[in-house]
Amino acid sequence: MLKEGIPRHSQISQWLRKQIDEGTFKPEEKLPSENELAKKFDVSRVTIRRALQSLESDSIIYRCQGLGSFVSDGRAAHNLVKLTDFNEDMSRAGLIPSSVVKYFGTTEAPDWLTELLHIDKGSTVLRIDRLRLGDGNPIAYDITWLPVFYGQLLNKQQLTQATIYSILEKDYNIPVIKGCYRMSAEAADEQLSAELHVDLNTPLFLIDRLSYTIGHKPLYYQKRFYRNDKVLYEMTLERSPDDKEGSDMPLKDFAPVFKS
Repeated sequence: MLKEGIPRHSQISQWLRKQIDEGTFKPEEKLPSENELAKKFDVSRVTIRRALQSLESDSIIYRCQGLGSFVSDGRAAHNLVKLTDFNEDMSRAGLIPSSVVKYFGTTEAPDWLTELLHIDKGSTVLRIDRLRLGDGNPIAYDITWLPVFYGQLLNKQQLTQATIYSILEKDYNIPVIKGCYRMSAEAADEQLSAELHVDLNTPLFLIDRLSYTIGHKPLYYQKRFYRNDKVLYEMTLERSPDDKEGSDMPLKDFAPVFKS
């Protein structure tokens, strides 16, 4: 399969590039492992690694330690708008974050949740309820559901100081690569009013978030109820003078601002 006179890693990277261009491997799809590719081309893993490094440098693929290589979706990476967790938001606001775990246990997933998490009906999930604090004051209340595959990696004590993001990424090399958000308002019921120290039926700022890991796999679904007197979101859009009417304006910044 490999031709003489051309570096083997170059031929392998060209073959992979062609397979990706032709759609054999689709965006976010995992590539064959280094061992599988080494056997296919009868070369060493070092040669395979060099071929993959070439594709990675051209942003055609991305690699994640312990999980493998994946086809890039073609979007340019940028740091203007970041996917952050609660502790990062608190620290940026100059507040000391902490959490009180109110519930930590398994439950049967309702049908609407199984569709979101891509799990079978009747599956068991881990549910975590947390009161989120800034400088010891109630800021938000979270309800989070995880498939047990990921939930078994967490424990109640860790979550008083660390976030799900940080535990999975730092301890298990399971990165959170995408979050889909929906923002709305909801009136505080008796439980939320008691936990957040607000009056019954006070409007709360609700963020529904579905977070994904490598391979477009749902990692967890979360409802976060913010006190509306403690947080607001600010958005910055940019438009250059030569932008045509109706063209998209890139999102430069979108971040929570916490009120004193």
